[in-house]
Amino acid sequence: MNAIEVDDGKGGPEAMHWVEVASPELSAGEVLIEITATAVNRADLLQRQGFYAPPPGATHIMGLECSGTIAAVSEGITHLKVGDEVTALLSGGGYAEQVAVPAGQVMSVPAGVELVTAGGLPEVACTVWSNLAMTAHLAEGEWVLIHGGGSGIGTFAIQVARALGARVAVTAGSQAKLDACAALGAEVLINYNEQDFVEVMNAETGGRGVDVILDNMGAKYLERNVDALARNGRLVVIGLQGGIKAELNINTMLRKNVSVTATGLRGRPDSEKAAICAAVERHVWPWIAAGIVKPVIDRVMPVDEAGDAHSLIEAGAITGKLVLLVRA
Repeated sequence: MNAIEVDDGKGGPEAMHWVEVASPELSAGEVLIEITATAVNRADLLQRQGFYAPPPGATHIMGLECSGTIAAVSEGITHLKVGDEVTALLSGGGYAEQVAVPAGQVMSVPAGVELVTAGGLPEVACTVWSNLAMTAHLAEGEWVLIHGGGSGIGTFAIQVARALGARVAVTAGSQAKLDACAALGAEVLINYNEQDFVEVMNAETGGRGVDVILDNMGAKYLERNVDALARNGRLVVIGLQGGIKAELNINTMLRKNVSVTATGLRGRPDSEKAAICAAVERHVWPWIAAGIVKPVIDRVMPVDEAGDAHSLIEAGAITGKLVLLVRA
């Protein structure tokens, strides 16, 4: 089969090439998927640069999600069969023609969604639901602040938060992205280049603060995120775009009785990922089928142009997801 490889194992976007590689071997409990589409995630960019190694035992090929058709199933799997059109949450291997994946991480294609579009759903859906619903327990009427509102995670999180009955504030770096967030249901739009999100949210909430923050920045925003939280607030850190180390004022946390959680999806045990996928299929897929939550796809590009796709992501030129078409 063919897959995207990176020269010398790491490098810039220009080091990515569509080349012939060995096909994946099917292990017990897995299915083999002929990939139709995958999507670019920030973790892929970090892996390409040598900063984010795959979990032990996972393929080195990038790609954390896919859509496609089941080509083979291992013995004992009865709920999936050859020919089924599916989506899947991956530990790697999406930038390829085939991938082997544990059956528990395979989900249906939401009703009304084209198979190519579905290639950009599993990672954002599982990340957003596991963090907003399963970790932060975002409730109706609460305020949530979503950093990077124009990203794939951000655009999906806005809609899920609204479906849960929450009030939504976002940060983004351009008016175009803020406008896109507003169209999805965000009430408070903060340009992080021009405004201080703590000041804005204190003004919006009468000094109370926000209940939940979904943060993709990490160290850079840690202290200010805690400042922005209301009493009993929950900060969930899901990204490291702003660095990996920062001091934390524990006194402020104690005074507000807040919690700070950092979560990752890729390195979780298969059993945890399977539970998240099952919850997403049960709770989120019906919202998509009903049009309450919609995939936000900026563009679709051929997989052999993955280097150009990475460059667009790095330039901040994408709103929502960028899908890579593997097989038409």
